[in-house]
Amino acid sequence: MDREEKLKYSLGGLLYAPAMNKKVPQKIKNGEIPCLTSMAFCLEDTIQDDCLEEAEKCLGEMLREMQDIDPDKMPLVFIRIRTPEHMRHVVKLYEAYSGIITGYILPKYDLSNMEEYMKIVTQMNEGNSRKTYVMPILETRMVADIATRAGALQKIKELLDTNREYILNVRVGGNDFCNLYGLRRLSSQTIYDIGVIRDIFVDIINIFAADYVVSGPVWEYFGMKPDGKWDAGLMRESELDRINGFIGKTAIHPSQLPVIFESMKVRRSDYDDALGILGWNDGELGVAKSKKGDRMNEVKVHRKWAKKIVLLAEIYGMKEEQE
Repeated sequence: MDREEKLKYSLGGLLYAPAMNKKVPQKIKNGEIPCLTSMAFCLEDTIQDDCLEEAEKCLGEMLREMQDIDPDKMPLVFIRIRTPEHMRHVVKLYEAYSGIITGYILPKYDLSNMEEYMKIVTQMNEGNSRKTYVMPILETRMVADIATRAGALQKIKELLDTNREYILNVRVGGNDFCNLYGLRRLSSQTIYDIGVIRDIFVDIINIFAADYVVSGPVWEYFGMKPDGKWDAGLMRESELDRINGFIGKTAIHPSQLPVIFESMKVRRSDYDDALGILGWNDGELGVAKSKKGDRMNEVKVHRKWAKKIVLLAEIYGMKEEQE
């Protein structure tokens, strides 16, 4: 895969931080955030309305400071804006720092704002040799409601397809969906235990995952150190994310990042089988035993899976399996 395609799989755990967290640049410089691959500075839900101007000023100061960070330590940087109008303002406000801004996160993306968002995305990239990406978040009632979901998702997909070169990921707002119904999971549960939310996710994956990287929802629980509860729950939900078609996950605390990174690693048996599928040399046969001899590999139906496995292994590495 080319560099751009690889970039889509490289976000890992996207760490959210309020745009007023002034400690972030120094922590990145000092290497204090293990497994930091990407981060989002939030100007939306984490900032009170009357503090927005102050937050924008603070973020500008942080971006200026981050220009001096060693590129090898620098994560992919995104800014979560509020509305299309706010995006226009923010893009202009931070134009001097565009070299370190990978892209923008578009909250509450649906039929009510998607065309305006995409106009801005096109204008933002016109005449620029360096591409600036966006990641829309699907999280509104229009997407959740079974009466409007299928139509809304299909129309969103059609518009994204016309601007596909600028779409890095499609993201889902698990907590926003839960809020619509007054629901919340415990650390011993996963979001897939909430039937109505699981159904929304299934439809999003159905529409988007064949053509886009779709990232998993935030996990609300954390601690300064793993305690066998919050981290076990995060690993369990990350495994369900993976098997359902999500790649990567939103993080709200640095302690979550190593757990998410570990969940992105590829099982060695999967990697071995993927290499065998991509280097198929069994002549007329299109099916063969796996390297371990415990499952079937079929070149025609497993090739797309194999390409993804090899790419993830290249980015995140491999893990040995428990016997």
